[in-house]
Amino acid sequence: MSKPLYNSDVEAADAFKGSYEKLTKEISKVIVGQEDTVRLLLTAVFCQGHCLLVGVPGLAKTLLIQTIASVMDLSFNRIQFTPDLMPSDILGSETLDNERKFKFIKGPVFANIILADEINRTPPKTQSALLEAMQEYSVTVAGVKHELEKPFFVLATQNPIEQEGTYPLPEAQLDRFIFMVKLDYPTYEQELQIVKSTTNDQKPTLNTIISKDEIKYFQSLVRRVPVADNVVEYAVKLVQKTRPNTESASQVAKDYLEWGAGPRASQNLILAAKCNALINGKYSPDIEDVVAVSSAILQHRIVRNFKAEAEGQNVNDIINKLV
Repeated sequence: MSKPLYNSDVEAADAFKGSYEKLTKEISKVIVGQEDTVRLLLTAVFCQGHCLLVGVPGLAKTLLIQTIASVMDLSFNRIQFTPDLMPSDILGSETLDNERKFKFIKGPVFANIILADEINRTPPKTQSALLEAMQEYSVTVAGVKHELEKPFFVLATQNPIEQEGTYPLPEAQLDRFIFMVKLDYPTYEQELQIVKSTTNDQKPTLNTIISKDEIKYFQSLVRRVPVADNVVEYAVKLVQKTRPNTESASQVAKDYLEWGAGPRASQNLILAAKCNALINGKYSPDIEDVVAVSSAILQHRIVRNFKAEAEGQNVNDIINKLV
């Protein structure tokens, strides 16, 4: 048996907070602002989850994920989703070698971090090619199962403006993403800094802060974090309140929601709250940690009804009322 990286979980929790602070500091060499986005992306990685990033072009979505891959010593592949993309273009395919035997050629999904750029530009058949990889950490080609190397993290992006020629993600696939993160425009000061730093010939040198083994250790640590019953009860009640036409439904859900969140939302609330607690130097999450991650977890899992749209009630307004 290999020796554990840390003598105790308390020591590991302290090391996790230190590593997180070093990661964010290193990422800030390249990425200006976007602190909440970086926090949620790193939380998703340590929770063994995946992230859906929604933002207009030019907000450095690709640069952000490349930077995270660099500072975490992880392999990175970018897949540009287009209407003619086929599942084999993502997963790989079998070809005949010189000896007339079938040989599996791995596709770009075989990396630690996958950027699925503009995932809604490709038809459902190709979108669903990622489902098994995201859930089972494996792909099946020609009846043969191929395991993916861990850690494995999918960051998918969507452009909220152009909807021509797009294929909305099915609910089953949306539910696979632990977070939906919406990128905002930078502030005036941030944009000044971005322009100054990107229009010269100096490029910052990024250092690797954390290894694959440490990432996998911290992923295991997040799951070992103890959580009080009242925090679990709060998370489950919050999710149950989103479901209209049920006994637990809140009046807000009855008025404004067509569909509520499923059990995976409750699981993700607790997992993300555990990681959020570690980030903030706590050894166990409280209700504040659940609230801190609730918007990013719930907003792509609840569906507004016509009344909500007519009255201009956006998803975040509804979640704030539920919380």
